[in-house]
Amino acid sequence: MSTSNSPSQSATLLIEVFTEELPPKSLRRLGDAFSEGIYAALKSAGLANESSTVTSFATPRRLAVQIGNVLNQAPDYPVREKLLPTSIAFDAAGKATPPLLKKLGALGYGGIDIATLEKSGEGKNEALYLNVIAKGAALEQATQTALEQTLSKLPVAKMMHYQVLQKNGQLAGVQFARPAHRIIALHGNRTLNISSLGISAGNQTEGHRFLAPGNVTIASADDYENDLQTKAKVVPSFNQRRDQIETALLKAAGNDLVLMPDSLLDEVTALVEWPAIYECHFDPEFLEVPQECLILTMQTNQKYFALTDKQGKLRNRFLIVSNIETTKPEAIISGNERVIRPRLADARFFFQQDQKRSLASRVADLGKVVYHNKLGSQLERTKRVQSLSIGIAKKLNAEDKLVSRAAEIAKTDLLTDMVGEFPELQGIMGRYYAIHDGENPEVATACSEHYMPRFAGDALPQTVTGTILAIADKLETLVGIWGVGLAPTGDKDPYALRRHALGVCRLLLEKNLSLSLPELIELARAQFSQKDVQEKANPTAIYEFIIDRLRAYLRDQSVAEKPFTSAEIDAVLSQEPSQINDLIQRLTALREFNALPEATQLAAANKRISNILKKTTTPIPATCSSKLLQIPAEVSLYKALEVITPALHATYEKRQFVEFLKALVALSAPIDQFFADVMVMDPNPELRDNRLALLQQLHQKMNLVADLGKLA
Repeated sequence: MSTSNSPSQSATLLIEVFTEELPPKSLRRLGDAFSEGIYAALKSAGLANESSTVTSFATPRRLAVQIGNVLNQAPDYPVREKLLPTSIAFDAAGKATPPLLKKLGALGYGGIDIATLEKSGEGKNEALYLNVIAKGAALEQATQTALEQTLSKLPVAKMMHYQVLQKNGQLAGVQFARPAHRIIALHGNRTLNISSLGISAGNQTEGHRFLAPGNVTIASADDYENDLQTKAKVVPSFNQRRDQIETALLKAAGNDLVLMPDSLLDEVTALVEWPAIYECHFDPEFLEVPQECLILTMQTNQKYFALTDKQGKLRNRFLIVSNIETTKPEAIISGNERVIRPRLADARFFFQQDQKRSLASRVADLGKVVYHNKLGSQLERTKRVQSLSIGIAKKLNAEDKLVSRAAEIAKTDLLTDMVGEFPELQGIMGRYYAIHDGENPEVATACSEHYMPRFAGDALPQTVTGTILAIADKLETLVGIWGVGLAPTGDKDPYALRRHALGVCRLLLEKNLSLSLPELIELARAQFSQKDVQEKANPTAIYEFIIDRLRAYLRDQSVAEKPFTSAEIDAVLSQEPSQINDLIQRLTALREFNALPEATQLAAANKRISNILKKTTTPIPATCSSKLLQIPAEVSLYKALEVITPALHATYEKRQFVEFLKALVALSAPIDQFFADVMVMDPNPELRDNRLALLQQLHQKMNLVADLGKLA
């Protein structure tokens, strides 16, 4: 057991704040912020260091941190701080001026002997310095400050205001996430004399409400976790509790699969102190309802864990995580089964009621739903997406009638009772209802797929109709929201335009769609009748915004587990490609080209040509005349380019980018010789312009796949 009797001795420090039930959805974040804040403050004070182990604890009713090797007293340390120029620090009589005295007072050295201050520098640069050995921080004072600062900075969405009775009998106002009841502050086995939230620190906490009610005394900071588990029936570590729950769920599931999203696991972990898993059942008749509805009902409303078979079909049994461990859980099980029944009955009722009316019959009602006050109703938006989808379908020679129908009914499930209750089911329910209405299977699938990808890494639509509708839906949102002046700024992106832009990139690239991005943006702009929207929806700005998302996406891609470099990505994107479906092929080819011995020289030459052309202020002829070529090196380069041009065109048309770039190797020697023997900027303007025309033709050919100069 560690103790802390001598001033310099180190021991384990424990800080716990015991409260009423904390917000479960943010408990993990609160626990991490609490431990990080306390440790950072003590480390800054010189009482903890890199070797100090930091253990975070968070339960429904407590935040705690245990830090190893914390000193009683931080060592003294030298302080040298510039105060003021001597011309300002002293008056004509050599006495300290008010500014100097004020500065010293602010630093806590108001009573220091002025004669001990150090002068440094010469002439006008002479300044006065404070040069002392400062007393190291005392643990109690530093911990008091650390606790107060940390509690004030915790990521709490809404503070509770309440009153506490002080020792003098007066009420004092306090604010915190939830009312606090106890604070533990132990250094080894010594209780620190600190207080916060109207509570003086002690060495007692409380056990499990039902399994170990009452107070628990913590004799030493090192005993905290063990004491809570053995005496208080509390697993204080959030991560340990979460792992126990996950392991127990998997065991209880047996041969079935348990659905346990991270957010649900975190929330359930934040609701229990001593987790116990029990199996429950619901009436099999509810399985007639789409399983997504039942799963969402169980997860969202009751925090239950649904089970499916190996094929993903929902079972009529589910698992609950209880805060009470008992050998006779029948009452707990029956209570939870009784609670879930009306929830599932509601879902069945919504489903049955929604099916009484077709999606097509709801289209007109979209006119009553405001999409955006400057962009009109959902019906107006539906018509824009429909027209845009048809335009994209024609570019891809797809079945535009299917696309048109899918666009017409895709948003109508927003008006159903089920989606009204569970917005997360939009699109999913649209598919079920479209199938019930007898719609074409691809149209029904597109009702769900047009939201894809919903997030980074999400699956893409499998149908052509769903893919086209997904592109149209995202582009309409991008252009429309941009057009009303709500383009993302900094971290703010309330309409998720970055996610929509990334979705468009993934759809075009991963689906290998030969569509011009600038043309798609213009087609989307044309759907808006509002003149001010068209004016503000700058196509260049929107294109650059999408390309920025693409740049981030490409950084996560790789060849042979080696990510693409910024130079490689910049080389392909600096060409402002209209079609982006072949960018991975271009990057892969560029990677292979860059491994060639001639690559470095060709990249450097390309960059040199770019710089020459950029500096040219006069118009350059469109073609180079062979009759004006005089020096053998320029003749040689002209002929070499002429020889390989057919091969370049052929390989480029076939998207054989590796072969294209390898063909450029033949130009390596002629380019070198050209720059060695030829003066491009000849005094004769005719010769100069002809040489510039040759370089311009060469530059255009070399950079068809990517700007090779970016690799230099």
